[in-house]
Amino acid sequence: MESTPAPEPSWQQLALQELQQQRQSLEGEIKELEQRRDQLQAEISSHFTGQADGLSRRVKGFQDYLQGALVDLARSVEQLELVPETLAVQPSPLDQQQQQEAAQASEEEPAPAPVSASGLFAGETTLISERLAAFRDNPDFHADAWQLRRSLDQSGHDLLSDWFLSQGGRGAQPSGGTRSRNVLVTAAAVSLLGDLYGDRFQTLVLAGAPERLGDWRRGLQDGLGLSREDFGPNSGVVLFERPDALIERADRLEEQGELPFIVVDAAERAVETAILQFPLWLVFAADPQELAYEEELL
Repeated sequence: MESTPAPEPSWQQLALQELQQQRQSLEGEIKELEQRRDQLQAEISSHFTGQADGLSRRVKGFQDYLQGALVDLARSVEQLELVPETLAVQPSPLDQQQQQEAAQASEEEPAPAPVSASGLFAGETTLISERLAAFRDNPDFHADAWQLRRSLDQSGHDLLSDWFLSQGGRGAQPSGGTRSRNVLVTAAAVSLLGDLYGDRFQTLVLAGAPERLGDWRRGLQDGLGLSREDFGPNSGVVLFERPDALIERADRLEEQGELPFIVVDAAERAVETAILQFPLWLVFAADPQELAYEEELL
């Protein structure tokens, strides 16, 4: 029995096949266009984000400059001697008697001397006291970079209060017993100095061994929310193994009109005399037991 040949496709079927091919081609082109659209949107988004970040940095820089200018203005006003003219009045005999009685009472019960700041911080007693109290009682664990993110204990509070208000930012203080405690105290000092001077100062840390410098870097990163980019010659913190390099950097900062804040690690047995000429330095003094422990680690 002979087989019948398959019928040839009709023109309708041919047209349908052609339309299907065209549809597949169009779908492929649409998919490519959608991918290109997504890519363009991503590029536009990253472009404007970069511009926004740059604008934010410029605004932050202007804020720091304005804050520093206001601090300078306030300090200049505080230094003015505004003494009103008064008429000399002869006190009456009754007034003289009352003054004598008051003087005798004050000699019997002397009033406590008010806390006053000296040196660089003569006019900043209230601000310093408030900030130190906040570090102790209300720590901000989500603060911005360069603000203290850890809690300061009572011993650290007392140490910095004495260093700022009594020593005027120039003096040695007893070590907290561990480097981590000293780093936390330094982080609090850096945060407070930032409130006073903005970014017009640079912290210079002297610790004569790479292991010690690593402890300082990690501790300041944690306490102030810093990144590795914040450590370097042109950044906020510079770490030194040798005192001569630190002194050279401090001299250069003063020539540029900036303020070096020098911190000396407790493991340093001696402090170069040249360091003591600068207006802002904090030396941690370790006891013999702590020094012996540091030598064992090395």
